[in-house]
Formats: sequence, structure tokens, C-alpha cells
Amino acid sequence: MDILRNSKEKPRILLVEDNPGDIRLTQEVFSKSSLAINMDVVTDGEMALEFLFKKGKFADAVKPDIILLDLNLPKKNGLDVLKVVKADTHLKRIPIIVLTTSDAEHDISNAYSNHANCYILKPLDFDDFTQIIKLIESFWFNTVQLNYE
Repeated sequence: MDILRNSKEKPRILLVEDNPGDIRLTQEVFSKSSLAINMDVVTDGEMALEFLFKKGKFADAVKPDIILLDLNLPKKNGLDVLKVVKADTHLKRIPIIVLTTSDAEHDISNAYSNHANCYILKPLDFDDFTQIIKLIESFWFNTVQLNYE
């Protein structure tokens, strides 16, 4: 049976990103949000899977509502993370937003073939990046009805 998350709970994002500048910018934009958002950050694909499967130092990790996933990650790339998450019964319903600099057709196609919920090109301009993060927040937390297991 599906349980809708209590609307009073803060939304939780897992940011999977290895670029310190993009991490800081994403955190900053969400910190200025009208929503109080909890954000966990991991910096490579292996850590992302350890977090999601609650292994090692992530034994007490809380399942995120949304995953923001870069594709170009050390240790295990974002596409591999996407495949594992979407193949798992307990994790596959978490929306995964691929947020990356790759505009390669094969990356876009592979992401959607492996059930990414959307694919967004990461803008290089500060203001454009800020706008993208605000749009993600508005759409995924103010418009979409999320459903949790």
C-alpha cells in the first residue's frame, strides 16, 4: 500500500554531484527557497548507492523524495546509479532528475531508456543555473503530487 508523505514534512533531496561549485550553488538556491528543504549530498556514484541502500556510514540515511543526479561522476557514473535505483523495488519510484552538462544524444537517450524522470542540461551561467533550480523546486514540490512507498 502506498502512503502519501505527511505534507508537513520537509521535502528531502539527494544531490549526487562532484563539482563543489555546483553543490554550493544548488544548496544556496534551495536555502533561499520558500520551502524548507532537507538536502543530502554525496559526491560520487558509489556513495550515492551506499546512501540509498543505507550501507556503512549511511545506515541512518533517510530516503529522498527526489534525486538530482549528475552523469559525470567518479567511481560509478550517473547512468549506472540510475540503472540500479530504477531496478530496485523500494527505490524505483523516487523521481530522478538528471542534471548534467552532457548534451550528448546517447546520454539523453540512455537516461530516458533507464527511466530518468527528466533530463536537464546544467547551464554554465549563474543566473540560468539559479533559474533551473527554482523551476525544479516549483515543479517537483509545488506542482507534482509525489507518492511514496
